[in-house]
Amino acid sequence: MDHQRDDYLAGRTNWYRGSDCSVRDFVTVLNAGKERPLRYAARLVREIPVYECRDLEAVVSSSVARPQLLSEWAGVLQHGAGVFVLDRAFSDTGCVDEATTVFESIIEAEKKSGAKADHFARAGANDRIWNAQEKLCVTAPEVFTTYFSNQWLPAAAEAWLGPCFQVTSQVNVVRPGGEAQQVHRDYHLGFQSTEVAASFPAHVHAMSPFLTLQGAVAHSDMPVESGPTKLLPYSQRYAQGYVAWRRADFREYFENNFVQVPLIKGDAMFFNPALFHAAGTNRTSHVQRMANLLQISSAYGRAMEVVNRTRMSETLYPVLRDRLKGGDITELEVLSVIASCAEGYSFPTNLDRDPPAKGLAPESQSQMMLRALREDWRPAEFARALAEHAWRHGPGEASRLIDY
Repeated sequence: MDHQRDDYLAGRTNWYRGSDCSVRDFVTVLNAGKERPLRYAARLVREIPVYECRDLEAVVSSSVARPQLLSEWAGVLQHGAGVFVLDRAFSDTGCVDEATTVFESIIEAEKKSGAKADHFARAGANDRIWNAQEKLCVTAPEVFTTYFSNQWLPAAAEAWLGPCFQVTSQVNVVRPGGEAQQVHRDYHLGFQSTEVAASFPAHVHAMSPFLTLQGAVAHSDMPVESGPTKLLPYSQRYAQGYVAWRRADFREYFENNFVQVPLIKGDAMFFNPALFHAAGTNRTSHVQRMANLLQISSAYGRAMEVVNRTRMSETLYPVLRDRLKGGDITELEVLSVIASCAEGYSFPTNLDRDPPAKGLAPESQSQMMLRALREDWRPAEFARALAEHAWRHGPGEASRLIDY
């Protein structure tokens, strides 16, 4: 942030303009110190840290070592390469295959309603499932439970966002011959026009990446020729990036300098949303490249998609209850599933209906779900409690009396 302070002291305004951006300055930022030695990374692939999950089981489960690992990830995302890979995040890819089958059935059903638009690629160039999170949950809750009982996904989210995050996902399939996306930055400011992004002051540009974590789970092997995500390590460091990435000279630099990391089915990748990136061209004749794109939001931000978490929680509760009672799932795994479905934050709420009973915040949906499982509520009892919880969070009677 020192360069922003220097700009301020030099008399510049607290707003960025695309016309002030310089590729030369961009390159200087990219080269201002490469990835320092990392304690837990197994190796670097073109500056991108790769972590072997099977070697870190004891670390992620340790109350002492876990914060050290998560701190390392946060440092990579903020100051380092801006991206890391979790090798074999799903050591057993059976649930990945099961989810793939469900996603393929959803894609076929939705194709009947027409091509899906993509943010940074031509409509119809890829297969896309919006709100795959809720659709997988309500279509196949058993598969969802196994898939999201994975401990690595919430660990990565916690490292960048802290607790009470909100998981959304979109499935993307790039068929053989599918064209690459244009380079971009992601949500929030990355999904605004250059003019709108420029209307936000510089400190908001610095804040935006901390509200979202981008991730992807590989649902197929992704050799480089299949077009895994093109990445420009360290590009999240460039403060003016949200008003620069559409410029032709920045796009040209990206296309001449991006890197790609091959993935295998069950690997996961997480990256700072301010990293310059784009899905690559699938140059194979046979690989249907599928990824479950995770967009995980801070409790303090707004998720991009509307997700009915009450519906998801009601659908999943009987599955979790049965598995917990049968000894087929641990409470730690239950917490991972709840974090991926229920609303973890207490606000916004209607404080007339939902005053804090203890402390400063009312009980969140996820806290209530965990309490119900621990106390072994019947599904019908939990459904009634969910409905009441949703009512408490809705608009009050007073809002009807306001004269608009």
